[in-house]
Amino acid sequence: MAPKRAVRLSLKTPAHAVCVVGVVTLVDVHSDVPKGASSFGVSGSSGVEVFMVYDRTHVSKPIGKASWPLDTDADVAVSVGTASKELKDFKVKVSYFGEQEGRALGHSVLYLTGVDISLDVDTGRTGKVERSRGDKATWCWGPEGYGAILLVNCDRDNHRSTEPDLTHSQLRSLADLQDMSPMVLSCNGPDKLFDSHKLVLNVSFSDSKRVRVFCARGGNSLSDYKQVLGPQCRSYQVERQPGEQEIRFYVEGLTFPDNDFPGLVSLSVNLVDAGALLEVTLFTDTVAFRMAPWIMTPNTQPPQELYVCSVLDEHGSNEKFLEDMSYLTVKASCKLVICPRVENRNDRWIQDEMEFGYIEAPHKSFPVVFDSSRNRGLRDFPYKRILGPDFGYVTREIPSAAPSSLDSFGNLDVSPPVTVGGMEYPLGRILIGSSFPKSGGRQMARVVRNFLKAQQVQAPVELYSDWLAVGHVDEFLTFVPTSDQKGFRLLLASPRACLKLFQEKREEGYGEAAQFDGLKYKAKRSINEMLADGRLQRDSLHAQRCIDWNRDVLKRELGLAESDIVDIPQLFFRNGSYAEAFFPDMVNMVVLGKYLGIPKPYGPIIGGRCCLEERVRSLLEPLGLHCIFIDDYLSYHELLGEIHCGTNVRRKPFPFKWWNMVP
Repeated sequence: MAPKRAVRLSLKTPAHAVCVVGVVTLVDVHSDVPKGASSFGVSGSSGVEVFMVYDRTHVSKPIGKASWPLDTDADVAVSVGTASKELKDFKVKVSYFGEQEGRALGHSVLYLTGVDISLDVDTGRTGKVERSRGDKATWCWGPEGYGAILLVNCDRDNHRSTEPDLTHSQLRSLADLQDMSPMVLSCNGPDKLFDSHKLVLNVSFSDSKRVRVFCARGGNSLSDYKQVLGPQCRSYQVERQPGEQEIRFYVEGLTFPDNDFPGLVSLSVNLVDAGALLEVTLFTDTVAFRMAPWIMTPNTQPPQELYVCSVLDEHGSNEKFLEDMSYLTVKASCKLVICPRVENRNDRWIQDEMEFGYIEAPHKSFPVVFDSSRNRGLRDFPYKRILGPDFGYVTREIPSAAPSSLDSFGNLDVSPPVTVGGMEYPLGRILIGSSFPKSGGRQMARVVRNFLKAQQVQAPVELYSDWLAVGHVDEFLTFVPTSDQKGFRLLLASPRACLKLFQEKREEGYGEAAQFDGLKYKAKRSINEMLADGRLQRDSLHAQRCIDWNRDVLKRELGLAESDIVDIPQLFFRNGSYAEAFFPDMVNMVVLGKYLGIPKPYGPIIGGRCCLEERVRSLLEPLGLHCIFIDDYLSYHELLGEIHCGTNVRRKPFPFKWWNMVP
């Protein structure tokens, strides 16, 4: 954009102006006028476009005349289509006339030097920088939107470094350039022009904390990439070499969108007349970027890696559990990653420690692990073992108070893509467990909730999970992929469904069939005993009321119908003020494509089969799913966790591009 300015003309001395290609320059034809002049005419040399700017509702174009009256409310404007080869090689002539139009009373001459200045980025989101004359200074969402995208450079490409790349002010690896967004400055014009004019790259104070800019100087060594803008440098005078028409830059993102940062940053280049007594900015070109958000992936996305921990406790090692996980990953064709005890310090709850997601720009995408503030035995694992080349890392630490159980990421989930009342959420919606509204109970830390909300693309929904002892959403819900048109189902733990099943089995004559049959270390409870246990009934129905409250929220906020929900039998009992699963919590499963690793419930055996397992199979297998029940009773259930708590899955990114949505 050019400042609103007009070049003053003189009858005695030719004027000179620098004209940026494609930018209109106004010409002041009224500043020095011959006596008796009443009209004027304008002509330009080849390569110069001359036109009049006026309001057609108030000004009429002269008919049959080559000149315009001086008292008309019209401006003269000129522009050039190409850069000059030499200084002042374009010319504009203004002639002034009296009553007799054929004879000029005087002339003014304006010499123009054309210069082609343009700052360009991947505005069209094609993965390449292309020259744009459109609006580069704003950023627009949607399939018809525009505006460039920055990745937060939160991976670690240099194997010699122990920190994310964004912590270094200098380039440490050429591979790091692929994590940045290219930017090109076009600067074509006579070399002599740049003896008295300069190009200055600028970033605002607030944005300087969010980005770095590196200037490329044509070599293949790290020293050929110089940091020119960033937290310690807000302005850079471009070092243009003689004959140089393009200068390449790389822009690095430093911070994710957050409560104090909406994600937008801008960079500008100024063409400055340095030969004047006071430096004058002749032209400014601005480009806008949006920082790519961190995106979670739901269970419906194909699995790529399953993470588990090798641990040892009073019952021995969890070797059998690891073998079962290995079997699952072979079935699901994904990789198994086992975190050894030396790295997990006997902390098995890997779901609670971290959450996998990704960031994406048109030119590149890579996974990013979100490290929770839980910070127990696994606290170093995400940073020391997962952060690496093309694998990023982000965290949000709680500023003051110690984290609560609800800050663990078993309390963080995301739905599949949904449509709610005509509003599309093509990347799903994040689900966060919280206290009952206005109850003042436990909540996930505000700094984490603010971060998730600021990403904008997966609008979070808060659920009520504080009724549970551990307090995590994965204790009463999960999503599974299906092969039908809907594409998924929401599974909810259901005491009502469990009590109904037990009542059916009692009426069929199986009242003495026992829960926990086959467990040496747990007393059996017959169906008759469980149905006669008033406390177990009351506690389970209390849990049902809490789950029903969440059911209504999920139906409303995710646009779900009852047919989209499957009730999985489950009982709960209260221990003090909070509820715990009475038997292994079957919704706390690991989902690997169509293969489900479900905690073995040790339900009543009827006809040689567990009736709880059979009911779950009858609900899920018609949907194209395979139920594999895994014994986690000693290794996980007795420690108030299940299979989902003890596993973590990295999944494929969405095929949908986040910038095409309208949040």
